[in-house]
Amino acid sequence: MLSKIFRKKSDQNKVLSGMKEKQTKYEALVNAYHKDMYRYAYWLTHDAHTAEDVVQETFLRAWKSLDSLKDLKAAKSWLITILRRENARRFERKQFVMGEYEEQNIIDHNNHSDATAEQYMLKKQIAKLPDEYRDPLVLQIIMGMSGDEIADSLNLNKNTVMTRLFRARNMLKEAFEGEVKSRSING
Repeated sequence: MLSKIFRKKSDQNKVLSGMKEKQTKYEALVNAYHKDMYRYAYWLTHDAHTAEDVVQETFLRAWKSLDSLKDLKAAKSWLITILRRENARRFERKQFVMGEYEEQNIIDHNNHSDATAEQYMLKKQIAKLPDEYRDPLVLQIIMGMSGDEIADSLNLNKNTVMTRLFRARNMLKEAFEGEVKSRSING
């Protein structure tokens, strides 16, 4: 009888110890990557509240599957993958009927200063890139990820990632050169 009590107490201690270890690991992930995840989510969603929701769902899913993260060096890529999937789920849940909205309500009529105009133009040009070029570029610019990390996150070969980054930058360069030419001709 006494051995049963000690065994039960020992099992409870192991469970509590395991939970405490998981909690510590989770808190370390949140502290290390929350700002990066929010910045990336904001880039994807263009809305602070939606970005917060996506990040919260990302960390909730990370908590639920934390035991599947074996290599802590891959944590950032793992979290980004979860975040990208969570962002995609937003569109699966919502079905927009564009006929319900008038085009004038969709167009951005904000006035931009020169500095923000350049940022706005850059963001607009990046958004126009095909996904296969935009995604690696955003991961590099916004998240500060290396080629290896981007390759892991997107399940691509590193050489493919580096080629796509090179092509994305060239596409942006050509877009800006075209913009400058059209301004000089029209202006």
